[in-house]
Amino acid sequence: MLFALELLFAFLLPLVAALKFDIQAHPGHESASKERCIRNFVAKDQLVVVTATVSGSRGDGQTLNMHIKDAVNNDYGRPRDVVGESRHAFHAMADTAFDVCFENILTATHAIADPYRNVELDIDIGADAKDWNAIQAGEKLKPVEAELKRVSEVASEIVAELDYLRGREIRLRDTNESTNERVKWFAIGTMGMLMALGAWQIVYLRAYFRSKHLI
Repeated sequence: MLFALELLFAFLLPLVAALKFDIQAHPGHESASKERCIRNFVAKDQLVVVTATVSGSRGDGQTLNMHIKDAVNNDYGRPRDVVGESRHAFHAMADTAFDVCFENILTATHAIADPYRNVELDIDIGADAKDWNAIQAGEKLKPVEAELKRVSEVASEIVAELDYLRGREIRLRDTNESTNERVKWFAIGTMGMLMALGAWQIVYLRAYFRSKHLI
């Protein structure tokens, strides 16, 4: 049953539409605070292909820049003045999230009504990022064989992702159990100190009152 679900998921992946959005141009210089970023997660050494199709043309008074980076400060590219289709491939250097950021800068010297660029972004990771037509031709595979190979790789990636998530769950559970154990012993120690302090106060006050002949 699990394998059947993996196969279904693998076949549905290519049917997911690319992300489309508009990005407004802003006057001034480049600013990280004005970037619009799309975040995804990738495993170490996985192939990632980022394809961006941007409307407009060079010299139309807008400059759209891209920045591909990850959460541990690895930089995978800074394409400048992107128009038309732009494709960038890289292998991830770590198990982490990565961002594809866009910034549209208004460079026109004359007024432009509602300056914006339309962006269509497609991010392929792992098996989906490979050129299966080239693999099919290179290995002389039949279309069905190439598709089965692609599905097999996608299923393997899903299994690896589940193993990774299970490992994280185990580490989190061990951390929670260790924290609970420390809190328990801290609470026991605190209660013991309070009880010892209370007993000492009783003994001290009794000795004090006796020395004053009050009891």
